[in-house]
Amino acid sequence: MNAANLVYGIHAVRAVLSKHPKRVTLVYLQSERGDQRVEELLKLAQENGIKVERRSVKDLDQRSGGERHQGAIAELSGGNALGEGALDDVLDAAGPAPLVLVLDGVQDPHNLGACLRTADAVGVAAVIVPRDRAAGLSATVRKVASGAAETVPPIQVVNLSRTLKWLKERGLWIVGTDDAAGEPLHKANLTGPLVVVLGAEGAGMRRLTREHCDLSVAIPMAGVVESLNVSVAAGVVLYEAVRQRTKG
Repeated sequence: MNAANLVYGIHAVRAVLSKHPKRVTLVYLQSERGDQRVEELLKLAQENGIKVERRSVKDLDQRSGGERHQGAIAELSGGNALGEGALDDVLDAAGPAPLVLVLDGVQDPHNLGACLRTADAVGVAAVIVPRDRAAGLSATVRKVASGAAETVPPIQVVNLSRTLKWLKERGLWIVGTDDAAGEPLHKANLTGPLVVVLGAEGAGMRRLTREHCDLSVAIPMAGVVESLNVSVAAGVVLYEAVRQRTKG
């Protein structure tokens, strides 16, 4: 079994059963649990004709690699992320002013999962990540995302610079985050078709990525901390964009 094709945790399993049941090949539920939340998953699986196996907590612990599974694991078919070929259709369906998040080399799966969760909350149309030297859509990412990985799955691209150029040609305004040289976040115009770019933990955006940005913004910092965790920064920037888009 490929761990990348596993979803574990009550919220994540419920999300994939509700939104993408055709991708689920098998559901494992903890044999010692019979509470309402687990029974809800059993009912969802049965309604969609998905096989359910009851397993011991020890068995589920082994399948999840020691991560918290809350008594529920779903096995998926197919790959662990969308390819860049899906990006055109995603943007077409997003309306005239899509909001896109680009993560340039985020390697911590917990950060990627948290970014996906925020992206889902604010209505991001797509989350774009490079295929190499970055976290993929693993079981840990799905667990942290609490179902958001099934609604806003990362789109993996081979060449991020080429993708940013293509997004710009489609009329999207590309805004990168740069604490050292950016315009204050609240003064930037984040309305309209928008791409928000955040760099890797510590290193920030790569040079080629930065060169494709139309504007760089900085999150004002009043304390001694020089920068925010990338998932926290994503939340701050994305919610400022939403505030501007819904103002009035």
